[in-house]
Amino acid sequence: MFKYQDGNYEGYVPNDGYYRGGDEPAHEEDAQSDVTEGHDEDDEVYEGEYQGIPHPDDIKAKQKKRAPAVDDEYRDRADLMAERMEDEEQLAHQYENIIEECGHGRFQWTLFVVLGLALMADGVEVFVVGFVLPSAEKDMCLSSSNKGMLGLIVYLGMMVGAVVLGGLADKLGRKKCLIISLAINAAFAFLSSFVQGYGFFLFCRLISGLGIGGSLPIVFAYFSEFLSREKRGEHLSWLCMFWMIGGIFASAMAWSIIPHYGWGFSMGTKYHFHSWRVFVLVCSLPCIASLVALKFMPESPRFLLEIGKHDEAWMILKQVHDTNMRAKGEPERVFTVSYIKTPKQVDEFIEIQSSTGTWYQRWLVRITTTFKQVWDNVLYCLTAQYRMNTLFLAVVWFTMALSYYGLIVWFPDMIRYLQEEAYESRVKIFEEEEVSHFTFNFTLENQIHRNGEYKNDKFIGMKFKEVRFEDSLFEDCYFEDVTSSETFFENCTIMSTVFYNTDLYEHKFINCRLINNTFLKQKEGCHLDFEEDNDFLIYLVSFLGSLSVLPGNIISALLMDKIGRIKMIGGSMLISAVCCFFLFFGNSESAMIGWQCLFCGASIAAWNALDVITVELYPTDKRATAFGILNGLCKFGAILGNSIFASFVGITKVVPILLASSALVGGGLLALRLPETRDQVLM
Repeated sequence: MFKYQDGNYEGYVPNDGYYRGGDEPAHEEDAQSDVTEGHDEDDEVYEGEYQGIPHPDDIKAKQKKRAPAVDDEYRDRADLMAERMEDEEQLAHQYENIIEECGHGRFQWTLFVVLGLALMADGVEVFVVGFVLPSAEKDMCLSSSNKGMLGLIVYLGMMVGAVVLGGLADKLGRKKCLIISLAINAAFAFLSSFVQGYGFFLFCRLISGLGIGGSLPIVFAYFSEFLSREKRGEHLSWLCMFWMIGGIFASAMAWSIIPHYGWGFSMGTKYHFHSWRVFVLVCSLPCIASLVALKFMPESPRFLLEIGKHDEAWMILKQVHDTNMRAKGEPERVFTVSYIKTPKQVDEFIEIQSSTGTWYQRWLVRITTTFKQVWDNVLYCLTAQYRMNTLFLAVVWFTMALSYYGLIVWFPDMIRYLQEEAYESRVKIFEEEEVSHFTFNFTLENQIHRNGEYKNDKFIGMKFKEVRFEDSLFEDCYFEDVTSSETFFENCTIMSTVFYNTDLYEHKFINCRLINNTFLKQKEGCHLDFEEDNDFLIYLVSFLGSLSVLPGNIISALLMDKIGRIKMIGGSMLISAVCCFFLFFGNSESAMIGWQCLFCGASIAAWNALDVITVELYPTDKRATAFGILNGLCKFGAILGNSIFASFVGITKVVPILLASSALVGGGLLALRLPETRDQVLM
């Protein structure tokens, strides 16, 4: 482990000395490379020359530095940073040439599937809570506030995970941090399917969201570093399709599993494993599959070069080259690269020996040092060189998230509201009915009974759904094994009546006179009393919304490198804003579903282009950090959008529509101020 010395960390100082600036003797300039050892007596690296042939400019630069030889610790930090910046620029162009020599083939497509499964897990996580809420609220006795918190807690975890784990990926490595992210998500998603209490379930979903939130910035940074400039925009856009596949997978699994309430088991009266818990379990499978497959993939060689690990990076690039050449039927093709530029390592560290302090003191130093480095990277994104780009991107990410996530919650809520209105319009009203010596053993649904009299009646093994008794009399009646949902007794008189094994609790009797009644063995806990006929609409709306982004994904992938990232973002956001205005005409379920599909299909191109441009605007040692910050801000926008838009359901459509439209227009116009990145190499 290492001790942090300077305030602006740029990487890890290796002991192998591949690049030492200017302390090499002149007579060693023509030394040959030994690629099996990774270095020789002359460790100077030459841009674009794979066989160790010196470039005249490099010879001049080296002669300038040769005398007097000064240790880095005595050199001005500005000189060291300038030298590193020059090295990074040379590395960027050389690395681009190397990736082109490696080609695009089997290796990239294998990594595409592995990282796609991780992105699919992120898409699944967004939908899981929304699908299980109708069942979980009854299974765990959730109040409205509890349901709201459960819906937002995943986004909160994603927000924290994106910032923290994205930052760590620039210090610990893409592969290592992605494995940590997926392991956290898989473990706590799996655990959440078994826990019974609301508090523990909430905690598990929070940590699960933290893990999967950290995977998103790492996935795009990781994959982009194996792609050439000509392939990057297109193939990062194809990768985004896995988010859509995740939404389709979650919708299909919810539709096929959750309605089958019998798919589960119980252990006594306290532990119940119902079908919605089976669904939560199944939804962890993409994450687990990606986690297993990732163990067989290498670290990003671009990241390894940034921290000075030349040999490891060279071996991985050779593996990429050989894998692709074998797949193309050209196994005889030789990887011609011998040297790769490694940037000047600025910060200095000293090894902490095992005898230094206690084990927890050593770990404390490691942790605090690492997080100090992450914080320095965060601040670097706000330096003069990147400040305006970061601020513009932050606004665009936020406005997209506010509108998109707000509307995808608002759409199903509005559809459900329209259904409830239609349901209430079909209510049956019974006035002054008199029933005596009758046995009710069937379901009563969507009824209002006023001024009725029920004497010596039996209510056995029946269900009440959306039933209200108003100003009625119950005398000498018997209720047994009765289950109710949204059922209330208002201003009723209930006399000499027995309630046995029912869920007719005290709060269901509003301003009633209860005289000489007996309550025996009332039902405990919460129950899934009814299989909601309209719950499938939640799955259908989400399924169609996810499927509708397929055309947008295809179009954005094919045009990303032709029209550019900026036009893609601006055009997509402005078209999405126009789609929002047509929501004023959505007065039926089918119309709302149609406009939702159109909006999702139009907006996906902006999401894809945002992912691409965010990867390309920042250097390798800041890439995942910047993506994590912006994606964390995106999740904050999602939290606000969910809260604001849901509060207007059933009140007005004007505010959500105008808010979403104005945010999209503002973000789309501001996006046009960003620099175009399709022709630049990854720094």
